[in-house]
Amino acid sequence: MSVNPMAYEAQFFGFTPQTCMLRIYTAFQDYLFEMMLVVERVILKKLDGFPGCKISPCQIRKSTEKFLLFMKDHFDKLFSKMEEVLLQLVLNIPENVILPEDKVHEQYPYTKEQFQALQEEIQQLQQQYRAEASAGQALQAELEEQKAVRAELEKILQWFDGLDNICREHGTSNFKESFAFLTQNCKKLQAVLKDVEKKSKKIKKHDQLL
Repeated sequence: MSVNPMAYEAQFFGFTPQTCMLRIYTAFQDYLFEMMLVVERVILKKLDGFPGCKISPCQIRKSTEKFLLFMKDHFDKLFSKMEEVLLQLVLNIPENVILPEDKVHEQYPYTKEQFQALQEEIQQLQQQYRAEASAGQALQAELEEQKAVRAELEKILQWFDGLDNICREHGTSNFKESFAFLTQNCKKLQAVLKDVEKKSKKIKKHDQLL
């Protein structure tokens, strides 16, 4: 049997030519063995019609086996020639033939070095894509944070707008005057709170005396 892997032929046929030849060889060999058994049975049947025959079945079996070895030896020689012809002329794809699925390699030929450079470029592009995706996620997180800060700023602006409206209602339109007004009111509230605390302490002492 041929030791050439014939991978391109296997791609086209769907099986290796060597496997095909092995199956043909096995089929012929099995047929030869079966034929010799049939011949042996026929000879034994014919001998039964001759009562005086001195040939025993054991002798017939030995003769059958010798003839089988003779046939097998000649068959192997013939099959070797047949295998060589089939592998070269029938099951072989010429070197100048390209399968349809490999036409792209003919249109865009690449050397080993070019293919390796292309793979390296693909890896670099993949790394750049991962870096850009990571940067995009960081920008998205920052954008969400800015939205939250903006919402808080809008609340503060609304609070200032409300504060400005209150100050205008009390006759102060300037921010400094409004701030001074709030400070003055806070001091008044603190004074009132202290006065309430003093009065509360006096009431507690009075209750304790009673």
